[in-house]
Amino acid sequence: MKFVMSYSCGKDSTLALHKMIEMGGEPVGLIVMVNKDVERSFFHGADYKMLESYSECLNIPINSVPAIGEMYHIKMEEALRKAKSIGAEFACFGDIDIEDNRAWCEQRCKETGLGAVFPLWHNDRSDNVKELIDLGYKCLIKSINNTLLPKSLLGRIIDYDVVEIMKQHGIDICGENGEYHTLVVDGPIFKSSIRYKTGDILDFGDYSVIEVDCI
Repeated sequence: MKFVMSYSCGKDSTLALHKMIEMGGEPVGLIVMVNKDVERSFFHGADYKMLESYSECLNIPINSVPAIGEMYHIKMEEALRKAKSIGAEFACFGDIDIEDNRAWCEQRCKETGLGAVFPLWHNDRSDNVKELIDLGYKCLIKSINNTLLPKSLLGRIIDYDVVEIMKQHGIDICGENGEYHTLVVDGPIFKSSIRYKTGDILDFGDYSVIEVDCI
């Protein structure tokens, strides 16, 4: 089964990609939606240089798609059609249990003639995080809601100590409500690890991010 992955560089889409490959799926490409105004991927903030590193380290072609506002769904559909033209039969998404998100993804696939696959659908959120840790994925915390989590977590790799801190702060440890976002920098499906360095912490109201650059 050939598929294209809607990829954020974060933990959930990486786990979904892992499961698809584990089931025998063949990825023909990665689609990463990029905020046209800041030239970084939506939510996870990977720049074009880092996205190219992901393509190289995963050994999967990447389609970095700049978009903004009302053009977002149109650009996504264009990317899905491009993937279909090179053999994709399905599009894979890392959504877990938010019905509106799934409906949006399914509509984009319906418009482009692709099937939609959700390998994590209705998995226990906590179990997803534990599975990532146990599989050996290195999920770097790139951004946090600083009203819910301490800035000391920025730049850390999620392990069971970090999970315990998250539990102490009473958040969903999967971060599905925007409590934090990650960049996955290594793991079983990576042919080589993302080489990176962390920099300054930047504050944007209730949210803080740490600069992460490829080296």
